[in-house]
Amino acid sequence: MTNQMTDQTTERVTFGNGATELVGDLHLPAGFDESRRYAAIVTVHPGSSVKEQTSGLYARRMAELGYVALAFDASYQGESAGEPRHLEDPAARVSDVWSAVDLLTTLGYVDEERIGVLGVCAGGGYAVNAALTDHRISAVGVVSVINIGRAYRETGGPEGDVLRTLATAARQRTAEARGAEPTIVPWTPESREAAVRAGLTDADLLEAVDYYRTLRGAHPRSANRLLARSAAPLLGFDAFHLVEELLTQPLQVVVGDRVGSFGSYRDGHELFRRARGPKDLLVVDGAGHYDLYDRPEHVDQAVARLGAFYAEALRS
Repeated sequence: MTNQMTDQTTERVTFGNGATELVGDLHLPAGFDESRRYAAIVTVHPGSSVKEQTSGLYARRMAELGYVALAFDASYQGESAGEPRHLEDPAARVSDVWSAVDLLTTLGYVDEERIGVLGVCAGGGYAVNAALTDHRISAVGVVSVINIGRAYRETGGPEGDVLRTLATAARQRTAEARGAEPTIVPWTPESREAAVRAGLTDADLLEAVDYYRTLRGAHPRSANRLLARSAAPLLGFDAFHLVEELLTQPLQVVVGDRVGSFGSYRDGHELFRRARGPKDLLVVDGAGHYDLYDRPEHVDQAVARLGAFYAEALRS
């Protein structure tokens, strides 16, 4: 692990998930004192995102509340290493979270008994799944949570049918093993105009374009690129499998009350219903899925509830 101070309150860190080097931003609270012991939170970004976007925003807000907060780029994405590029692999995404916790346990100023996770969208599903079997994670918070495997199975993936999508992914993987160029597809249309020209009218999709493909939330390393054969591992993933049996940690769910096709309202309620440990659900009035990524009037409500949640769940 290597460190380099980049500004007064943020430290650039690198750490390993096996042989893959991950890059993160460690957000430190005001008045940081290395001789103290802090509670810490790992923030987990959505699919197609990078650490400088919504996971970084929530990490900064958690640091403002006094936590050490780590936002990082997933394997194969952003500044992190890993080949093939733009792979969305749930197994890697979950083990990335475990590796982030590994890093925090090596820092003398982090109290290893007070580590939480906070995931947004698909990152929420990955955070939950990581916490099922890593009980070093003492508290789980999710915002606009998506069980990305459920979403892929319901739509049938890129081919609109699960078995056809799996067959296409298998052929593509064989072709790439024989030297063919990887097939890369966009996560979303490049612009609202492109979406309209394609006849796409879904509100969640259009709001995704507004967040990721405009100055509102765009970042150069959030390249809107997805390795097409990612569809296969996504179709086989269930973020909430064994929640009833294994998720004993306190849980905070935050969703908006504007129900969209991506399913965060439903997934958030399902997760809340299935969890057996201490839990709380906040439904933010007037908020859609992407409003909770960065809209101050909605994020402020989420942060207030999450702050109270972590203060209780991660108290000394």
